[in-house]
Amino acid sequence: MFAEFVLTGEQEAALEAHLDLLMRWNRTLNLTAIRNREEAIERHYCESLFLGAKLPAGRLRIADVGSGAGFPGFPVAVLRPECSVTLIESHQRKAVFLREASRKVPNVKVAAKRAEDVTEAFDWVISRAVSYGDLGSFLKRLAPNVDLLGGAERPAEVMGFVWDPPVALPWGRQRFLWTGRAVSRETRA
Repeated sequence: MFAEFVLTGEQEAALEAHLDLLMRWNRTLNLTAIRNREEAIERHYCESLFLGAKLPAGRLRIADVGSGAGFPGFPVAVLRPECSVTLIESHQRKAVFLREASRKVPNVKVAAKRAEDVTEAFDWVISRAVSYGDLGSFLKRLAPNVDLLGGAERPAEVMGFVWDPPVALPWGRQRFLWTGRAVSRETRA
């Protein structure tokens, strides 16, 4: 089942401006290994928008852990203006890009630090291309809900979450959306 979403002209313009900036900055700063515009649209933007459309309705406080060039958080923020999205990125040069790219998107905040050092609590954590092992130590502290864009490998139960069956992304290539909910101590007993 494909997540439905319709973008306004303003949303399309914001995503196009981000893509143009990404393509320019990526020539000198390695923001993403994907250099082809069409592949970037499919892998970065479409996957991120798919995730954003799958999030529950309403105002959410969302943390994008390991945001890199802004994925999936930036497209999610554009698609879901009612949500507050914090892009967490420890690489300072990438954080500078994120600040520049999100200047005109009022519901985006950039946290230029390691996720382990973030003290805020969120409703939802989203992440793409971050190893499960790197997330495990702090994920449950940040939010009780998580969506991970990744491959076929199931996230470990030891992360403190129970995982819904994966949702295959419409573009194939063994890409999935993994949704997890924090397990309380009472549930485990």
